[in-house]
Amino acid sequence: MKKRVVVGLSGGVDSSVTAHLLIEQGYDVIAMFMRNWVDDSVIISEECPWVEDSNDALAVAEKLGIPFHVIDLSAQYKERIVDYMFKEYEQGRTPNPDILCNREVKFDIFLKAALKLKADYVATGHYVQKDTIEDNGKTVHRLLAGADPNKDQSYFLCQLNQEQLAKALFPIGHLQKSEVREIARKADLITAEKKDSQGLCFIGKVRLPDFLQQQLAPKQGEIRELGTQDTNFDPFHRLQNQEFRTKRDELVALSTPYEYKPTDGKLVGEHNGAHYFTIGQRKGLAVGGTPEPLFVIEKDTTNNVIYTGQGDEHPGLLRRGLFVPNEVIHWVRDDLKMEIGESRSYMARIRYRQPLEPAELYMEPDGLYVIFKDYQKGIAPGQFVAWYAENELVGSGEIS
Repeated sequence: MKKRVVVGLSGGVDSSVTAHLLIEQGYDVIAMFMRNWVDDSVIISEECPWVEDSNDALAVAEKLGIPFHVIDLSAQYKERIVDYMFKEYEQGRTPNPDILCNREVKFDIFLKAALKLKADYVATGHYVQKDTIEDNGKTVHRLLAGADPNKDQSYFLCQLNQEQLAKALFPIGHLQKSEVREIARKADLITAEKKDSQGLCFIGKVRLPDFLQQQLAPKQGEIRELGTQDTNFDPFHRLQNQEFRTKRDELVALSTPYEYKPTDGKLVGEHNGAHYFTIGQRKGLAVGGTPEPLFVIEKDTTNNVIYTGQGDEHPGLLRRGLFVPNEVIHWVRDDLKMEIGESRSYMARIRYRQPLEPAELYMEPDGLYVIFKDYQKGIAPGQFVAWYAENELVGSGEIS
């Protein structure tokens, strides 16, 4: 009897080829389109034509001769993703809705809907790979980077667990993007030349302030510029020649965000709400006249102050470490969890497309300290850090 797979058919080329390949591999394939967003008021031009996407998905399903379902998850999406985003930005954090979308929607709500259709697996068009090994008599699923280094999306799946991976298939993870488009052309799929979607998961390209203004009201505040010569703003001076009583003291010093007073720096402009900005942001400040571009290096949502610095090498943007509290540490590989007092070397990243960087992980009673070999730009609370052993994503956590 054929194994049944429900494919999340998005109307893009990747999921279209996913469905095509599964049919060729002999699976009983069902297509399901997720309608997760219905408010077009904040979307830029035609960047999120979900009706067009739905029509393209239907055309692909008809071309492939497979059943097509539409599932409306807009209420759950608002509750689990959009409300989470508002709450995080209001607190001055930088959320990653794409990671939450995969954990909470695609591999939870969508997976459960697929299981009701008697599916053995769900499949998506992610550029990731999975393999399964036996370790001490136990089945272990490994989440591996996609073969195309320019499209590897393992970071976006860093919060998946073993139960979710057991039910997941990623049929295009071993392919290059160019190969996927060629397969689509040969199969005469309408999505073969369709541009990749951009922006927020299932929402599209949005003006973030417009999006956030649905719940977070504008509030005028100061933009202040911090100089690079003042040692109060310079992490290099702050930690230079400092003697630490214990290793833990050093870990805390390396991973603690820099703090500034509302009067630090010089007043260079005004903004409409600190919660609309993200650390490392360059555009949208509307402050000119500086030799180098201004970047957001910190924000204070309590006092509604944005702190900026000139150039993306401003020391206020740089940190060696970060901290992940116990309650938000996640191990894709349960069997590799670290014990308190243990340290381990991994490669890590704090954002999609960032090259992997060497880091040492330290498991302490209060959580996990990740100390990079080199300074990292724009570490922000709310982001996710993911750590890898070679090309396998082992675990992740939400930065405090």
